[in-house]
Amino acid sequence: MAFIDHKARLLGAAAAIGAGLLLAAPAALAQDAPKGKIVIGNWDGYMPPDLLERFKAATGIEAELTVHATNEEVMGKVVAGGGKGYDVLFVSAPFAQALNALKLSAPIDHAKIPNLANLYPEGSQLKYDPGNAFSVPYAWGTTGLCYRSDLVEGTPDSWAALMTPPDALKGKITMLATDRWLLGAGFKSLGFSVNETDPAKIEQARDALIAAKKNLLSYDDTTFYSKLVSGEASLVHAWDGWCNYGIAENKDIKYVIPKEGTDLWTDTMVVTAASENKDAAHAFIDFVLSEDVGKWVTENIMYKTPNKKAMEALDPALLEQFPNMKMTPAELLAQEQMVDVGQAQKAYSRTVTEIMNAK
Repeated sequence: MAFIDHKARLLGAAAAIGAGLLLAAPAALAQDAPKGKIVIGNWDGYMPPDLLERFKAATGIEAELTVHATNEEVMGKVVAGGGKGYDVLFVSAPFAQALNALKLSAPIDHAKIPNLANLYPEGSQLKYDPGNAFSVPYAWGTTGLCYRSDLVEGTPDSWAALMTPPDALKGKITMLATDRWLLGAGFKSLGFSVNETDPAKIEQARDALIAAKKNLLSYDDTTFYSKLVSGEASLVHAWDGWCNYGIAENKDIKYVIPKEGTDLWTDTMVVTAASENKDAAHAFIDFVLSEDVGKWVTENIMYKTPNKKAMEALDPALLEQFPNMKMTPAELLAQEQMVDVGQAQKAYSRTVTEIMNAK
């Protein structure tokens, strides 16, 4: 994922089903737990507001939060500073993979994170980091089409609904503008991989997305669900959790994965190689993997989590109200996992700039 900063103001979406809870602190950790202070880099509103306070009460470790708006923003800071100043980073999978390739992340010591046992087995079988060697998954989901079923004829079950829409949808569509996800829609519409690196195929996707631009209401990474609720938009390109914000306000809003397939994205936790308190960093990740923290994430952020114990603790009513929450790990892994594209990322950024600047 790329933008989470608006989520803090959206926590009321699930209030009727137990969101916004003050979580009871889990049992204190062992007497010999690490001490000191750590710095956490995360998106705004992407973890319980009292988490750092509870973590300190349970472990004696002080944690400070610094907020980033995008993966690209925090990567720029970490690469420029060699990772100094951070102990734990929340980043999407391709960026965790890139940090590892740059030797800016530390190996994950599984013995120091017993709550790894709370993950689904599939949470340790992810293509970008099999076995959780350098990252730990926090949340995962898909990207697809979110639409007003009362305003759209039939089910828009193809990327063509965005790329070559019928007349009734022209001017009523939004698309994500973030590099990986905008190009991902273009790639999938052409039958390509979301991790495409072939320059010719990147150019084909660029041309298709420029052609699609004339039919858009806007590019929108943060308020697209609001446009659906108001009726300004009828169909939006969306991450599944953000579609749930719309569903919470209007039962006619639905989510569908296009028949051509989509990406499986994962947001992860990484310990920096430059951390001077890696034991405390591991203790923090272990705390985050507790059942109650994982349950909070799904109830409030409205995304699925690889935390099996947390998912099993959810109120069934939440799953009924938000059907994409019921996707199983096997169903998620049936989609194409997003991974680091290496040097092609520069081509991605350049291509998206060209799309944005095209008339």
